[in-house]
Amino acid sequence: MIAQGKRNVLGVLVDAVDYEAATEQIITAARERRPFAVTALAVHGVMTGVQDRAHNARLNSFDLVTPDGQPVRWALNLVHGARLADRVYGPTLTLKVLERAAAEGLPVYLYGSTQPTLDRLVPALEGMFPALKIAGVEASKFRSVQPGEDAEIAERIKASGARVVLVGLGCPRQEVFTYAMRPLLDMPLLAVGAAFDYHAGLLKNPPAWMQRYALEWLWRLGLEPKRLWKRYVLLNPAYLARLAAQKSGLWRASPPAPATERVPTFAV
Repeated sequence: MIAQGKRNVLGVLVDAVDYEAATEQIITAARERRPFAVTALAVHGVMTGVQDRAHNARLNSFDLVTPDGQPVRWALNLVHGARLADRVYGPTLTLKVLERAAAEGLPVYLYGSTQPTLDRLVPALEGMFPALKIAGVEASKFRSVQPGEDAEIAERIKASGARVVLVGLGCPRQEVFTYAMRPLLDMPLLAVGAAFDYHAGLLKNPPAWMQRYALEWLWRLGLEPKRLWKRYVLLNPAYLARLAAQKSGLWRASPPAPATERVPTFAV
């Protein structure tokens, strides 16, 4: 189990952890009924923090930020000597958490994505984990939260008996939602990115060799070029250039202090 704490990657604090340590931290928070905000950041997620200082502070207030992408793992290893053998990929972490939740009888709430996706996701998860208790399912409304709606969402989740919440709203909406809801819920919230789509069978994972050599972005770009070309064609080179500058000492990435107040509006 590797849990070396947070490390500075371009000003975003990312945890040098492996799957075992990340899963254990999440399940422990669920058992102890305490708030615990989690996200898994690839290059795009890190760069949202680089480009938006308020969001950077928000990310740095998370309890656990895992290295979702291989280039983020490389940063932890090259700049900070973490010696991580693998990334902690959001969809895989999701399955590991669900496996433990099923084994320990911890009910799970699914928030986000679309109703058709959730309709496919629920039976797929129940097929993988027959003992899994799904306490509730709520699709995204794809709009800004209305006054008082955050408290209503929190009450629905608590009333369901859930002990873990999976949030699938896409980056950075899911991190904003998770950050805002954390003070309202006594349980871990996991921003899981495209995990809902993958496990519902709507997206195919790239071959293992592409994942190992950090070429997953090329696979995703081929599947969704119109939506993702800016993310990969522009952000990937910017990330590598900044990382080289941080490694060489030519640029010091100073992380802002963690945010201390919930944002008044966010997407649901």
